[in-house]
Amino acid sequence: MVWEKLKKELIIPGLEAKNSDEIFEALGGELVKQGYCKESYVQALKDREAEFPTGINMGEKGVAIPHTDVSHVNKKGIAIATLKEPVSFIEMGTDDEYVKAQVIFMLAVDEKGHLELLQAILGILQDQETLTKLTEAKDAEEIIEIIKEKENM
Repeated sequence: MVWEKLKKELIIPGLEAKNSDEIFEALGGELVKQGYCKESYVQALKDREAEFPTGINMGEKGVAIPHTDVSHVNKKGIAIATLKEPVSFIEMGTDDEYVKAQVIFMLAVDEKGHLELLQAILGILQDQETLTKLTEAKDAEEIIEIIKEKENM
């Protein structure tokens, strides 16, 4: 399914970041370093986020799903971070509403798989219990286990 290609090397639990740019550099930098994305990817994320915000209010905990144009992607991948402290993202569909994001799903996708992946992510994140488990996970393996367990429900 959607989650079968999760790689622990692309998951950062307890990431310390002061703002979205630091998240983009850490998580996006990992996608670049591991060959999933081109060098242009991180700047493209920042540019797209400024124009099309990706913060989503999920109740107690906010999330962000940053992604950018397929031209910056070499191969499909998903990078995930849980944040030590929430970081403000502008809420999707607004210009000035903020979401305190604590879980980040960064996408390196092609045009075809984009919507399917977003639906799968939202399906997981709409459950507050799952969201809480993700933020409390101690390592990448535990995050993968939580996601796959939720997918199989």
